[in-house]
Amino acid sequence: MNDAGLEVDLLALSKAVPELRRAVRERFGDIGGEVQLCVTELVGNVVRHVGEGTPVSVRVARAGPCIRVEVADADPCAWPVLLYAEGDDESGRGLALLDAVALRWGVVQGESGKTVWCEVGGEG
Repeated sequence: MNDAGLEVDLLALSKAVPELRRAVRERFGDIGGEVQLCVTELVGNVVRHVGEGTPVSVRVARAGPCIRVEVADADPCAWPVLLYAEGDDESGRGLALLDAVALRWGVVQGESGKTVWCEVGGEG
């Protein structure tokens, strides 16, 4: 793995997610799959629950033995809620999937919005 982290400011657009996943894959190699999933879900949540085109800051970096993913946006109110989707539900699985993959995750309230973060195992 390249120890250099990844920091990107972008607009939360569905079309931006594939390029973001590619950048994670290039930076983090073999362990990038779980990190890509987390980045995809967290940015996707901004698109769905805060609004398409919302400015976000994405940071992915080594945090000890883990990889920490942070997605910050300016909406202090739209916090992620962990749902457990039923078999026929068409949504509600993304954060449950992140919860299953991540070692831990949470939300930090900031002065100008919030940061949703998660940590995944960093052993490649």
